[in-house]
Amino acid sequence: MTPSRAWIVGATLLLAPELGALLQFVAGTLPVGEAVVAATDRIPVLLSRETIPNRGTFVPGNGWQGTFLGLSPAKAWGLRVGLIYLYGAVLLYWLWRGYLLYRNRYRTASWTPFDDIVRRFRGHRWGQFGLIVVLAFLILAVFAPALGPTTLDRNVIDPYSHELEYYDDGTGDVETVTVGAANIDSTSQGIDDRNVGPLTYDQYDRFHPFGTLPSGQDLFTQVALGARVSLFIGLVAITISGVVATGLALISAYYGGRIDLGIVLVSDATQSLPQLLVVILLSVVLSQTWIAGLYSGGVLLALIFALTGWPSLWRAVRGPALQVSERTWVDAADSYGLAPRVTMRRHILPYIIGYLLVYASMSLGGIIIGVSGLSFLGLGISPPTPEWGRLVNVGQPLLTTVSWHIAVIPGVLIVIVVTAFNALGDGIRDAIDAETDLDNEEEATAAASGAGG
Repeated sequence: MTPSRAWIVGATLLLAPELGALLQFVAGTLPVGEAVVAATDRIPVLLSRETIPNRGTFVPGNGWQGTFLGLSPAKAWGLRVGLIYLYGAVLLYWLWRGYLLYRNRYRTASWTPFDDIVRRFRGHRWGQFGLIVVLAFLILAVFAPALGPTTLDRNVIDPYSHELEYYDDGTGDVETVTVGAANIDSTSQGIDDRNVGPLTYDQYDRFHPFGTLPSGQDLFTQVALGARVSLFIGLVAITISGVVATGLALISAYYGGRIDLGIVLVSDATQSLPQLLVVILLSVVLSQTWIAGLYSGGVLLALIFALTGWPSLWRAVRGPALQVSERTWVDAADSYGLAPRVTMRRHILPYIIGYLLVYASMSLGGIIIGVSGLSFLGLGISPPTPEWGRLVNVGQPLLTTVSWHIAVIPGVLIVIVVTAFNALGDGIRDAIDAETDLDNEEEATAAASGAGG
């Protein structure tokens, strides 16, 4: 078997057990029908809540009943989370192995500029920190249904249609109660006898990694699913604005003159408007339209952020595009008779992609903050779809009480994720900049001279 076929077989074996989870992620983030979502939910998944259940009942003398291997709900949940992140790490490693295999065996060129970019990034600790946190965030969003100790349907949407069993010390028997009734008895209200904090159980033997909300709903489940919402809005907005910015940068750099001036005027006019006020205004004005119903308003927010965010990306890549358009090989391509779109695609686009990635990663963090801010104000994503900013808003009145976790945990996660995207952007920027090698050589030379002196 050739190395390429061996890699394909390995990738297939890795993807097959969790294909259902990937399809569930796609169906859960795209505005598809409920029938499609229900169909993907029926696809068996290896690392699912059904395979490693964390819901059980503690019976004195018999231990935990119904959990995976009789483990406590906390240990069963921790095992499932650990295996999911281990699976994600193995999958990412296998993709890296695929790149190395292609570079060493199948790529015609022995060296490309991308090799130096990878080498410089591997020495950038701040950028690596950002990459690790961003990948952890992506795994949280993709595998959110399996990572949560319960489901959105049981926890939020229809809790009174689901039941759970628990051991009643008063009767000495296993009793049944609806999830909605159990939530009422598991609220976090800011007082000692009405609080379920992080890493604790409620009176119904349910484990809550991040504690509960004032409604009694599990906080971790909402945080995990809220990560999916933020990721969807950010990726859609960045993709649309990135495509628009790149296309306009290529056109303005290649044609210049009045076309470039016209794009500059449109960009300046768009940037002169206060982005936050425009986003709030459009969110309110379009809140009753059909597009506001797609993904609980997520599609509308993504389009609004794309509409208001493309000028900053365009300005970031316009300068590099103008520099490349003045190179001799672009003039040679024109003299050879290549069509303008071919010249832009082959000879200008590859040199601005790196800059686009840098500023796109930084802009993605800004979009996450923007979406969270709108949800904090009661705009944007409509309930019951979870969103981090709304969780901070719910917990704000309880910030100085024993129920501090409601606002602090989502708020800290927002800060960490946004910082990680900025760190990743810094790492990519320094990796693309060839002068980084020169600076490092100068520092090494200066250090050696100082040591010798």
